[in-house]
Amino acid sequence: MTGRIRNLRDQRFTEDWKKYMNYLKSNCNQQITLVIGQGSVAQVVIGKNSFGDFLSINLGFGFGVMLGIHVAGGISGAHMNAAITFANCVVGNLPWYKLPVYVIGQFVGSFLASATTFSLYYEALMDYTGGTLSVGGPTGTANIFATYPSPYMSTLGGFINEFITTAVLLIGILAINDLKNAGALPGTHALSVGLLVAVIGMSLGMNTGYAINPSRDLPPRIFTAVAGWGLEVFNASNNWWWVPVVAPMLGSLLGIFIYNIFIDFHNRPRLDGSRKPDCEGDESGEQRL
Repeated sequence: MTGRIRNLRDQRFTEDWKKYMNYLKSNCNQQITLVIGQGSVAQVVIGKNSFGDFLSINLGFGFGVMLGIHVAGGISGAHMNAAITFANCVVGNLPWYKLPVYVIGQFVGSFLASATTFSLYYEALMDYTGGTLSVGGPTGTANIFATYPSPYMSTLGGFINEFITTAVLLIGILAINDLKNAGALPGTHALSVGLLVAVIGMSLGMNTGYAINPSRDLPPRIFTAVAGWGLEVFNASNNWWWVPVVAPMLGSLLGIFIYNIFIDFHNRPRLDGSRKPDCEGDESGEQRL
């Protein structure tokens, strides 16, 4: 009886330890990704376009994601996006009990990354803003940390933009990791996902700043609220703050649905191990050979 209790205790300790380690992994790679991404924005905004431009921001976030995947991709799957983690739970690829562990890790890592960026650029921020931190205006700097829509965007238009953009992200990630399809070569997944994020920014990022990740937007917004920007970070742009949280969550489900129904469902092996015939696929396969 004593031995059984001890075994149960050891098993519970092991499970708790695994959850703790998953939390730390999500925390670590999220910090790496956002420090690089936010730093690229800070240099453009505070440097008045003398130290970069919109392209450098996209490359900063893209390569930041790539490095984050390298940091913890082989250990925990490099969960850095609450929308993707949620979608994986919905379709059964990830057990639900891991969702709060990963998301809390992502949120804490994102908050700490914002604190790190703020500390590194504090003197530059004070010099640029004259000591008055604001969301908008000629010296607005809150967009270094969280996303805000362009002045011409409506809330509905911005919601649709984030919804579709996140769906594109999911479709791209699923295709990159699909070994039954033309997936990325071994060892190139991190680079491929990083380039995907950069390309999404370069092609779809102008309207809303392409949050495409609640973990990348909400914790930094909370940080700016307590670091000197105030509640304006939530009230700005017609209470925009909830859009980068809700739209990516729903958009991720759309992306998985589209890929599974239109791609994966038609690309599954038959019972005899062969794939469904497809003329275009066979031709491209022969050409590659």
